[in-house]
Amino acid sequence: MTASDDTTPRHDRVERHATPGPRNSLAHWTTARNPFRIAINYVVVWLVRISPSLRLKRWLLTAIGVTVGDGVSWGLEATPDVFWPELITVEADAIVGYDATILCHEFLQDEYRTGEVVVGERAMIGAGAILLPGVEIGSGARVAANSLVTRDVPPDTTVAGVPARPMGGDSDAEADSTRAE
Repeated sequence: MTASDDTTPRHDRVERHATPGPRNSLAHWTTARNPFRIAINYVVVWLVRISPSLRLKRWLLTAIGVTVGDGVSWGLEATPDVFWPELITVEADAIVGYDATILCHEFLQDEYRTGEVVVGERAMIGAGAILLPGVEIGSGARVAANSLVTRDVPPDTTVAGVPARPMGGDSDAEADSTRAE
């Protein structure tokens, strides 16, 4: 996949779940997930967010179903999905920065959606970044702080913005040289 390649958009990997009745899908969350399980996940996520110990964070994340590789660094206040943490994979030596959020669900009006999120080996997620359901962050990729990731990020690519778009590369160098003329 190249930085501008949009093959396999995240929506193709997101599962749709219709909800009954006239109310929005969040009003039906208790039929989607066991409230007791969500309460446990919430407490564990709270502990993950405030603990300074990376070893404890990795253990707690694994306890609620997150797949965590060796050497993962999970920043303070970073938040995994509380409803579907088992859909998150963070591969070896990846960094999830301060106050980043990894979402594996979206509650909409007539349905909710779930999708796996994969953060590749040695990838870096910047402070305050948000990853939406179904995205894959390639190995060695970098997501800038406060970015909203709505698409896959190819390996060894840097993305930034809302929505996140690739930074740098040959096309930007060409644009810079054109502006200088």
